[in-house]
Amino acid sequence: MQKIFFKTFGCRTNIYDTELLKSYIKDYEITNDEEVADIVVINSCTVTNSADSGVRNYINGVKRRGAKVILTGCGAVSKGKELFASGIFGVLGASKKSDLNELLKQEKPFFELGNLNSVDKNIVTNYENHTKAFIKIQEGCNFNCSYCIIPSVRGRARSMDEAMILKEARILAQNGYNELVLTGTNIGSYGKDTNSSLGKLLANLGKISGIRRIRLGSIEPSQIDESFREILKEEWLERHLHIALQHTSEAMLKIMRRRNNAFSDLELFNELSSLGFALGTDYIVGHPGESEEIWAEAVENFKKFPITHLHAFVYSPRRDTHSATLKSDVSGDVAKARLKVLQGIAFKNNENFRKKHNGALKILVEQKNGDFYEGFDQFYNKAKISSQNDITKEWLEVSEYEIKPDANYAKI
Repeated sequence: MQKIFFKTFGCRTNIYDTELLKSYIKDYEITNDEEVADIVVINSCTVTNSADSGVRNYINGVKRRGAKVILTGCGAVSKGKELFASGIFGVLGASKKSDLNELLKQEKPFFELGNLNSVDKNIVTNYENHTKAFIKIQEGCNFNCSYCIIPSVRGRARSMDEAMILKEARILAQNGYNELVLTGTNIGSYGKDTNSSLGKLLANLGKISGIRRIRLGSIEPSQIDESFREILKEEWLERHLHIALQHTSEAMLKIMRRRNNAFSDLELFNELSSLGFALGTDYIVGHPGESEEIWAEAVENFKKFPITHLHAFVYSPRRDTHSATLKSDVSGDVAKARLKVLQGIAFKNNENFRKKHNGALKILVEQKNGDFYEGFDQFYNKAKISSQNDITKEWLEVSEYEIKPDANYAKI
């Protein structure tokens, strides 16, 4: 029997999709050792140029080993034709996931992109090598941000069936997964097409026996409605929210064609911070139009936000986006320097947050890394734990620990 290996790039949604792809394999042996694989399925990311480069470099390595390459994920749409022409064995679109086994059995090259309006029918019931489980609740995005390619490779927003989501969550909880991570292209849009909402879904998920913590992927400021506010004090909701700002200059947000407003964003962040939430965000520096004046305004505003976690990166032009047509007027060195400024502010904010919220930490231990076991607490802060026992996959409540700049340290 031929061996097949799955390689995942990018976001949590891709982690979910890879597990779903595995569930369709019937006539091949799934291996965790890519060196012995006859076939390598690459679930790709195309959000930045560096993401494309990473996938391409990996493909070249697989081809040198002589294995067949199957490309799926976002890169299948944006780079599929080009890479198929370069000699990879197959390209598989999101709507064709369930056909993977049969396409491989035909033993001839295939290019099957399908469409961008499907929703998954199967569910994932197990996650190998993961302490937490991911549930995809929706697919696609209706936003039209000027820099983003993702709506064109994931399609418009559509929600998964709520009954299926709840069934999936119940099975995962029965299988021992006490922490669920909700994921999707734009999860805050969940329910817009089904007369529901993210808040209502969360309320129902929170009722499932065995679920101790629910984490969320990125949501938009405009998507925090009253149904979401109603569940903010629930114990099972992680005390960390990741809310995508992308920038803190009002002028820059307009250039980016964003739907959020810097001033109302600040009110929202202060509201959530007053409830004890750690707050993360996405941020792009160096986008065309980010003049010295706009940058100065952005930094001053950024300092006012209680941001404790930051996913920031330098702007990367994506073909077929509006931003790619704009004149690039920020040098790479300047953009990198600006990035470091924001990272420094958020890093200090995080340490101050941990000093202020210094009560008992509820930690799910994920792995051993060197001398320490590592996991994340209810605020999505890393904890490093010294223990003589194997505490992997255990839930711990730790009251005594040392707060250091990079993490909280404990000994049990």
